[in-house]
Amino acid sequence: MAGPVPVASSLSDIYTVDAIGTQAKRWNNLLARFQAIYGQPAEFVARSPGRVNIIGEHIDYSLYPVLPMAITADSLLAVSTNVASTNTKEGHYKIKIANVQDAKFPAHEFDIPYEAVDIDATVHEWTNYFKSGLRGALELLRKKHGNDFEPKSMQILMDGTVPAGGGLSSSAAFVSSSALAVMVANGEKTVDKTELTELAIVSERAVGVNSGGMDQSASVFSERGSALFVSFTPSLKARPVSFPKTNPELTFLIAQSFVTADKFVTGPVHYNLRVVECSLAAAYLNAVLNPPGTQLPSDASPLSVSLHGFHETYFALQEHSSGATNSKSTESQLEELVALTAEKLDKRDGYTREEIAAVLNISVDELNKKFTSRFPVRAEKFKLRQRALHVFSEALRVLKFMSLLEQQPTNTDDTSEYNARLGDLLNQTQDSCRDVYECSCKEIDELCSIARKAGSYGSRLTGAGWGGCSVHLVPAGKVKAVREAWEREYYSKLDLSEEQKEAAVVVSKPGSGSAVYLVDDKPGPVVVDDRDRGSEVY
Repeated sequence: MAGPVPVASSLSDIYTVDAIGTQAKRWNNLLARFQAIYGQPAEFVARSPGRVNIIGEHIDYSLYPVLPMAITADSLLAVSTNVASTNTKEGHYKIKIANVQDAKFPAHEFDIPYEAVDIDATVHEWTNYFKSGLRGALELLRKKHGNDFEPKSMQILMDGTVPAGGGLSSSAAFVSSSALAVMVANGEKTVDKTELTELAIVSERAVGVNSGGMDQSASVFSERGSALFVSFTPSLKARPVSFPKTNPELTFLIAQSFVTADKFVTGPVHYNLRVVECSLAAAYLNAVLNPPGTQLPSDASPLSVSLHGFHETYFALQEHSSGATNSKSTESQLEELVALTAEKLDKRDGYTREEIAAVLNISVDELNKKFTSRFPVRAEKFKLRQRALHVFSEALRVLKFMSLLEQQPTNTDDTSEYNARLGDLLNQTQDSCRDVYECSCKEIDELCSIARKAGSYGSRLTGAGWGGCSVHLVPAGKVKAVREAWEREYYSKLDLSEEQKEAAVVVSKPGSGSAVYLVDDKPGPVVVDDRDRGSEVY
């Protein structure tokens, strides 16, 4: 799956057939609006999608594998580099950026110095996400072309359909498409998927979010028709995973709770705090289980210390001391870590900074500098036990889910039992997110309960949690019943607009990842492959 980001020749290279009509109208509107705003056509469009995570929640920043898939909703950036140099400060380049939803996201114009991109992470401003992608892309471009590299000015119009705060990674889609747009605007004929993903992972942290790598990986690497198994050690890798044919056929439904979960706003007490708790749990377990003086490896996790790093260090030392030649399976290792965590991290109400610092043999100031100063967090106690238990058990569930997919159902005439086993793992994830990791909310819990009663095999939150979206593994014959149950028991009680009602529930198919569409040599409307749309060409 590694290689360059594809250059699409038509929308049929990007979207499934059922989405083409809607997307063609949207793209044509984007390009027409660009022409109206800037008085010239766009040269290209950079596109990166949102994602839904099937299983593997809140474990990517602990460097454990996950299984997401891209969705149709995406971030589009129409771009031109034909920007007049007048009124641009010497030693600067100009960025003009506007949004199709201009009433909600006002246009901005920036003169940015060649040497740095300043981002005020304390201000919740939509253009910060573009700036973070810009900063990351320029760092990569300078590595390739030298520190004297001078970025080009850009005119940009953005259109995003991934709901903000919906748990479908709108921020990762925006940052990934922004970084891709900057790379292409500055003359990169090919953009490597792995490089784009890695810079997008680091870039999003510039807006104050301790992000892992799942969202960006799914946005960039995904292939139409397949989920994506993403692993982060020893290096970032992604491979497509297909679901077997089942009877009844399986369908993924995504249901909005309409509870907004903004990682930037609530990060200090929710998302960022969980990242810190996981790293503290890794350091604590290392101190109490490994020989004195053992240092965990510095890795690609947000705080450079991860539960996965502890996992590998612990078993490497165990094997070395025993002289074992046959390593335990990863599943067996995770089962042992769950038991050890329950034994060694026995304070259910959490640990104070002073208690953790004493075990790590450092001062509280040193602890704060290493773990709590990079991103804002607010907590008197840190729930190390619960966070580590969730991470290890969720990593184990991912392996069990993958094992089921690779086994294939034994009775192809009726795979109900097989389907239920897949669904049960999703239900276990939701239970852990609700009770152990404490990242669900009553609205998500309600949507999951309603769906299960109406016939869903498995239902759980997806994304950061605390609101946003839920994902449901539903037999095709029960889709209507589940949707009707949600409408009757949940959505009818909310004051929703017609647009919200229409977007509340989506039948999701695995979509494709990032792409570039060149429009400077295609005057007029965007192209749709006529093999997919009869004689129509848009």
